[in-house]
Amino acid sequence: MGTSYFKFDPALARGFLCASGRSQLPPRALACENPTDSRDGYTHVLTQYWPILLFLIVAGGIGIALLIIGWLFGPRRANAEKESPYECGFEAFEDARLKFDVRYYLIAILFIIFDLEIAFLFPWATVFDKIGVTALIEMGMFLLLLVVGFVYVWKKGALEWD
Repeated sequence: MGTSYFKFDPALARGFLCASGRSQLPPRALACENPTDSRDGYTHVLTQYWPILLFLIVAGGIGIALLIIGWLFGPRRANAEKESPYECGFEAFEDARLKFDVRYYLIAILFIIFDLEIAFLFPWATVFDKIGVTALIEMGMFLLLLVVGFVYVWKKGALEWD
């Protein structure tokens, strides 16, 4: 079998089992003598996160080490050609601060909204058989609201690119 994720409630066990004297649990799980015992099940769950913490520490250490090594041993020969702005092999011929049409930002925001919709649908779809009909109705309302917003934006002409 696998690891059980059932959370044992030691306060309930102390109140019932310590008073009745009919404990089938080991003393470590029951901890009648010490009601503030920290070995109540949470410690086991937290120890499962040690590999993730170790991974983050090692990954961060490797990243920082590579940055330091590049900074220490990398060439530092600056010249006028290296310091000049570079734009796809051509000299810069316009100002970099061009005005963009607001529709560009509107399209970007709409993409993010509909992309997040898909991000909400994937986890929902993976547990659909466990959450029941109520969640189906809620997701239908969510999608209907998004479709209404999309139709509104479409009818207003915000998606037209002239």
